[in-house]
Amino acid sequence: MDGNVKDRATFSDMADSTQEDWEAIMVEQREYAPNGGKRVLDHLKLLDGDFGGFPVDRLTHCLQTATRAHRDGKPDDYVVMALIHDIGDTLGAFNHPDIAAAIIKPFVSEELHWIVQHHGIFQGVNFFHHIGLERDMREQFRGHEHFAATEEFINKYDCPAFDPDYDTLPLSFFEPMVMKLFERPLNSIYKKAM
Repeated sequence: MDGNVKDRATFSDMADSTQEDWEAIMVEQREYAPNGGKRVLDHLKLLDGDFGGFPVDRLTHCLQTATRAHRDGKPDDYVVMALIHDIGDTLGAFNHPDIAAAIIKPFVSEELHWIVQHHGIFQGVNFFHHIGLERDMREQFRGHEHFAATEEFINKYDCPAFDPDYDTLPLSFFEPMVMKLFERPLNSIYKKAM
């Protein structure tokens, strides 16, 4: 076993946990949680070299999306959302937007969370008809307060980000933004405890 036993909780059933157990757990959590940005960056690096049949690899696509948003003057939280919007591609081939949305949810506005959560359906207008799906699936959300923002994200940043010749910024450029965003949640049931 790793670590000092007296620095860890002693319960085998959470129902039997004590204040002392949770004090030990929270010491660890307070050190671990603010480094979420590093774990996100490490996972993004796993997308390098994975083309999935696309003209650029998945990391380059994410970097291009973020680069385009940054160059268009979007704020850092938007740029980070653009950077990680496809982080779930290799983990969840059938629900990649849900993975990115879950990761970013505690750290961004409702609007940015909604954009990343729904980007997969919105981009379908460009290709769903080629793979036997309903091209206008996103129309079910027409009238939603974040429809136009999601449509803009797709049209300006996500869909054009497959250009092998685009002057894409490196991941290192975005690292400070990622680290800062994932340092402290805006919305989390655990926020007060941290």
